[in-house]
Amino acid sequence: MTFTIDKNTTYRLPEQAASSVAHAWDMVKRDHEHVFGTAPVLIEQGQADVVFRYAHPEDQCPQHAEAFCFRFVHDGDRLTLHIAAADQLGLVYGMLRYSEKFLGVDPFWFWADLPPKQRDHIEVPAENYDAPQPSVRFRGWFVNDEVCLIGWKEEYPPSREVWQPVFEALLRCGGNMVIPGTDLPKHGVHADLAAEMGLWVTHHHAEPLGAEMFLRAYPGKQASYQTNPDLFEQLWEEAINKQKDRNIVWVLSFRGQGDQPFWIQDPSFDTPEKRGEMISRVVRRQYDMVRAKVADPYCCVALYGEISELYKAGHIDIPDDIIKIWADNGYGKMVSRRNGNENSRVPALPNKNEAGKHGIYYHVTFHDLQASNHLTMFSANADLIKREVEEAFGVGAKDYVLVNSGNIRPHLYTLDLVRELWLRGQANTEEHLHSFVSRMFSTKRSEIAELYCDYATRTIQYGPNEDDKAGDEFYHHPAREIVGHWLRGKSDQPLASLKWVTGEVDFPVQVERLRKLCADAIPGWTDMLENIERILPALDEAERIRLQDHLQLHAALHRSGCEGFAKLGQSYQAYRDGNNPLAFVYASQAMWKYEQGLKALKRAEHGKWEHFFRADWLTNIKSTVGNMDTLRRWLRMQGDNPDFFKWYKTYLMPETEKYIYLENTHRNPLSDDELARQLAEKFGV
Repeated sequence: MTFTIDKNTTYRLPEQAASSVAHAWDMVKRDHEHVFGTAPVLIEQGQADVVFRYAHPEDQCPQHAEAFCFRFVHDGDRLTLHIAAADQLGLVYGMLRYSEKFLGVDPFWFWADLPPKQRDHIEVPAENYDAPQPSVRFRGWFVNDEVCLIGWKEEYPPSREVWQPVFEALLRCGGNMVIPGTDLPKHGVHADLAAEMGLWVTHHHAEPLGAEMFLRAYPGKQASYQTNPDLFEQLWEEAINKQKDRNIVWVLSFRGQGDQPFWIQDPSFDTPEKRGEMISRVVRRQYDMVRAKVADPYCCVALYGEISELYKAGHIDIPDDIIKIWADNGYGKMVSRRNGNENSRVPALPNKNEAGKHGIYYHVTFHDLQASNHLTMFSANADLIKREVEEAFGVGAKDYVLVNSGNIRPHLYTLDLVRELWLRGQANTEEHLHSFVSRMFSTKRSEIAELYCDYATRTIQYGPNEDDKAGDEFYHHPAREIVGHWLRGKSDQPLASLKWVTGEVDFPVQVERLRKLCADAIPGWTDMLENIERILPALDEAERIRLQDHLQLHAALHRSGCEGFAKLGQSYQAYRDGNNPLAFVYASQAMWKYEQGLKALKRAEHGKWEHFFRADWLTNIKSTVGNMDTLRRWLRMQGDNPDFFKWYKTYLMPETEKYIYLENTHRNPLSDDELARQLAEKFGV
């Protein structure tokens, strides 16, 4: 028996539908119209072909939170589909499952430019369906370091136009929780819209309870709970009152202002015991304040950075019904994160069978101004994600999964992998990759899947651990640090901020080690880009653009970064050799190579994506280009100043002219670009 969906299919919603259900209906309505070419008919009462409603006992719908079921019902000679749910969010998931399963709408349709196919009608098997219970209770994204989303449109803070596709994609991935942005103004729509669409809202660990930052609320006051407990508690009280009628996963925490340890501002807390006691006391106070206003609240504590170390050492006491959130190191490994040059890699998971509730905060994208991936995909193999998340589940950390999702668009593959993990509790990375690629492309699927596998083999292995893999920030912030150190005249001293990657060596050796890492990676990225170019002609226009946006762009950013850094290293070596003109040429070539990254971003800003990368303020390729320009100008000052004609005369002027030209007729010096091009040709580099 089959059930037919076509342009005449009618729908019915429950009476007085909640805002979340109304939002889901807007999605289904849009999807139906795209597939069949006409808007669907919504019937307020009476018979409808597809009925969205709350479950009755006779439906035998699963009883877990957010459950839904499909029931095909005979209404006389007519077959109807009832999508019934236990609660509002379950109904939203049921509606979106209908959209995906029957109308063919991909969870990432917006972000991958993958609209559903247009059809005359759709025949589906009339088989009842019970939604399985997700493996993880709270499943969500932290839309963090979201500068592309911020800069995409003119309005700040970002408007509904920006946030709706983010929250829709999360709901379609089975997510139910979100931190909607990083330190955005409280008057923005982000938190309100997330709640409207049915999501649980949670908070950044630096903003406990979602309260205003202390120093914003009380400028000039000492940000010390010891000194001003009443002022802190007033902010917490205000935050609780504002959110107490919403679905909130309350974050209890106590860090200092600006997401750093509180003892940096209050150095009297000079022992682990003092610090742990203060955190325990504050968490307990926040916990009691929430419980006074909210019945049976869900609360969590982020065991992030120094708090994890204090907890592991036994200095922090947390009630068992508070979910303890363990964090990876930003590179996918469940160990403590690197802090500057310190990298203790302390395991960041609960002991097996440890009491209480546990969850994880996991990065598929990160920003640390060292080697993180921000504009590009996760740099290590997908098997690392699978193993680390499954191991966390295995020791009981499955009450909560929060994924750092960044700007969404560059990270669809890994976000989709985590979707499978939080829904099913496990994943087969090979099967998942082929499923993902099959959704995105209709041909050359095996070759494209192989490219995704190749990607992690091309990224730079800068350290001994499997997660020591370089993302796009590796090529930029360290390069700018090198230029600054060099031009400040400190080349006789090691650059302390690079010891995490180079070790304890002199500055010239630091530069050379980084140069070699980047230079050695160039052939791999070139090979990958050539393989992509061979596939592109076989794809239709939409799929060609999709491969360019979601794989070619990433490889291009890596290669241009490697090439730029390699040229920077050559420039420094030429400078040390006393060859300023050659150093100038290499610095110019470094700038041109980095500019290729800007051009790659620009190519990906087509159609609705116009300006998507204009707020690249974190990796900040534009800043790196500017630094290379500063460097070459400084180098030209070393030997071509003040007339900026000497290098032209020495290396480029024909021999017949050098000794007879009249200086007053040769006063127009070459631009930096033109001089660099001509000198490069002269030097053969």
